[in-house]
Amino acid sequence: MIAVGLFALVVLIIGAIGYFTIGSEEEIIQGQIDVEEYRVSSKVPSRILELRVKEGDYVHVGDTLAILDAPEVEAKAMQAESAENAAAAMSNMAKAGARKEQIQGAYEIWQQAKAGLEISKKSYERVQRLFDEGVLSEQKRDEAYANYKAFEAQEKAAKSQYDMAVNGARTEEKMAAAAQVNRARGAVEEVSSYIRETVQTAQMEGEVSTIYPKVGELIGSGSPIMTISLMNEVWGAFNMREDQLNGLKIGDTFKAFVPAFNKEIEMKVTSIKDQGSYATWKATKSNGQYDLKTFEVKAKPTKKFEGLRPGMSVIIKKK
Repeated sequence: MIAVGLFALVVLIIGAIGYFTIGSEEEIIQGQIDVEEYRVSSKVPSRILELRVKEGDYVHVGDTLAILDAPEVEAKAMQAESAENAAAAMSNMAKAGARKEQIQGAYEIWQQAKAGLEISKKSYERVQRLFDEGVLSEQKRDEAYANYKAFEAQEKAAKSQYDMAVNGARTEEKMAAAAQVNRARGAVEEVSSYIRETVQTAQMEGEVSTIYPKVGELIGSGSPIMTISLMNEVWGAFNMREDQLNGLKIGDTFKAFVPAFNKEIEMKVTSIKDQGSYATWKATKSNGQYDLKTFEVKAKPTKKFEGLRPGMSVIIKKK
């Protein structure tokens, strides 16, 4: 009886220990720190001529990151500038009109036509008077009249040629020439933008996390040169089953443990996103009546915490 009693007591003690230890075991949800990143790339195919930074460097807006070599773009720049100069010359010629010698020549022809018109008009008037007196025939009068009208038309044509020389090109021609200049100037601006791409500068401040090509290597259009991590945009990413959410929603705060600093930090939920059907599922019952989906929860520190880096672990302990 004593032995049975001792055995029962041992079982009770072991059960109590198991109840208070195993039953109160903490559930750990592990996430990791991540940051915003942007990739530096070029619009034009080129060769890496020089890298001005290395991995781990902290860069500011405007800092030079890399120098690229693109001789084809420089050749296109010369072509575009030449086309712009030619278009500008054509436009100036249209605005300036004819040369002084051409204007003077047109004026002399007009004066010659005016003199012929005056003589033919006087001749016609004399013939008309003689016809009225019955001295000349109607045919002679008609011939004089036709000659007068021919000189009149010639004078008008000469005057038009002179006016055109003075006024220069038509308004439509001037507009067309100006449009050609604008088109050529646009081509120059386009090529200039490509040339500016040969000097890559930082658009946002951050840390150079990865550099992909080496000096001397060719890169294609849009190929990444390096990745800049925005160290001011830090968050923690956690994968949680839906039974672990416990009503967690955007805007909630919680405590998380950072092993790298052996400290707790307060974090605020900024995003809760379904991981999709390909993510981890867990059956809650052996017969598989229903499954639990996994959600990605993102949370940012409520206060700035120096030293947090991508890849560091963040622990949530739940009882």
